[in-house]
Amino acid sequence: MKKLIALILALALATSLIVVFAGCNNNLGDFEIPEGGYDGSKVTVKFYHIMGQEYRTTLDYYVAEFNKLYPNITIEHSAEGKYDDVRNKIKTELTGSDYPNMAYCYPDHVALYNQFGKVVTLDSLIDSDIEITRADGSKERLGFTAEQKADFYETFWNEGKQFEDGKMYTLPFAKSTEVLFYNKDKFSEWGLELPDHWFPTNGQTGLDAEHTSMEYVCARLKQLDPTCTPFGYDSESNWFITLMEQAGYPYTSLDGNHYQFNTPEAQNLMKKLREWYQAGYFTTGTLYNTGSDSGYTSALFTGKNAKTRSYMTIGSSAGAGNQRPDKDSNTGKYPFDVGITTIPQMDPNNAVAISQGPNVCLFNRENPQEVVASWLFLKFLLTNHGFQYEFTNIGGYVPPIKSLSDEKLIDTIPAVKLYIQNMKNANGGDRISYLSQKVCLGMAEDGRNYKSFFTSPAFPGSSTARDQVGRLLVACISNKGTDVDAIIRTAFVNAINECEYGNAAA
Repeated sequence: MKKLIALILALALATSLIVVFAGCNNNLGDFEIPEGGYDGSKVTVKFYHIMGQEYRTTLDYYVAEFNKLYPNITIEHSAEGKYDDVRNKIKTELTGSDYPNMAYCYPDHVALYNQFGKVVTLDSLIDSDIEITRADGSKERLGFTAEQKADFYETFWNEGKQFEDGKMYTLPFAKSTEVLFYNKDKFSEWGLELPDHWFPTNGQTGLDAEHTSMEYVCARLKQLDPTCTPFGYDSESNWFITLMEQAGYPYTSLDGNHYQFNTPEAQNLMKKLREWYQAGYFTTGTLYNTGSDSGYTSALFTGKNAKTRSYMTIGSSAGAGNQRPDKDSNTGKYPFDVGITTIPQMDPNNAVAISQGPNVCLFNRENPQEVVASWLFLKFLLTNHGFQYEFTNIGGYVPPIKSLSDEKLIDTIPAVKLYIQNMKNANGGDRISYLSQKVCLGMAEDGRNYKSFFTSPAFPGSSTARDQVGRLLVACISNKGTDVDAIIRTAFVNAINECEYGNAAA
């Protein structure tokens, strides 16, 4: 717990340095709570998310629990693909009146939605002391109590108010970051050290580089298994943005020229990645899935690809279960043990990673009862320990509330007891999701923990930038031409042009 507290303090400090921008004010103004709060009328709440079937099954159970308290609030939820699919669908729907009441989001999504002036500022709801009577006769405060507010990890809470006007536009639903999954058995057998930095610092390359550089580890794995692709990186966009952040290179800016990533330093990084790719050191979600922009490299890592395999993969901590191989049908055991650690850095002493995992925003409607009903449902999920435990138990999302790991509550809240027990028994097999969470929460047993998480500036057009730098990375490394400098320069110019065009058209 001491490590956890230290990390929270570090994250809070880092968050105070993050500035994100909504892009414009909410044209409908601050939400005005109707007198009495919720009046018990029949309303339907539409919720867009990206949950897989197991998550949806859990959500369905808690929708039924919520309806015991609020039987006239109908919750209709639907998985809309991936985050970008949710964003694109809502962007289209906001031009009319058929859009959801609540949705998974990232800060740059909110900046985009705010151009339509339909995102609810949550401050009045958060602070409301209106008392609501539920169907079972019990009462609850419409807003959060002081204790409930304090229960959120500060770094996650503050993401929701890092906008131009300082108001709260989102609440953290479930959080994650990127981690490195590795074949623990093979690393041990072959005497490999875990890579803690990307590129050699001794001026040498390949097998002559430091043994804790990603370059050396990849070169050594290719030597040991020439047919392998040493590692996969699921998200090209995350990789590019993370490298810029780790190296201290410009990516985007709130003011003036938004798109600042076309620099000689960034081009040199892409040239280096191209060399790695040509050497067969890695693949990415898009390239591995032959053009798909929504692929994952986990099949290589888990051995589901019969032709070749990888020994490392970098992806979301929330997808830990997908990085675990299937059990052997004869022995009932996993074919290898999965280890999880922090991703390589530019500076291992200042380990940073991107903040991920969904926040939720609410949308304004003509009927304010829909907004209040959406708020009550969101509040129910965020303060319900049973839901928080079951949701995080599925994959590897970090719960946004601290009390789920509060040992003082073990004897009074069964979900807390289960969560703490599972965290103590985390492993690379049946409890891999908890091993993933330990890395996120600064409790990694190898001592490698993130110093902070970061987010990028959010403004109208920042979503476009994120899309374009992912495509840029793919174009730089996979183009089969021979004039490498020209290939990379052209890819950067094209990405900047697409960003500027997309921003002007928004």
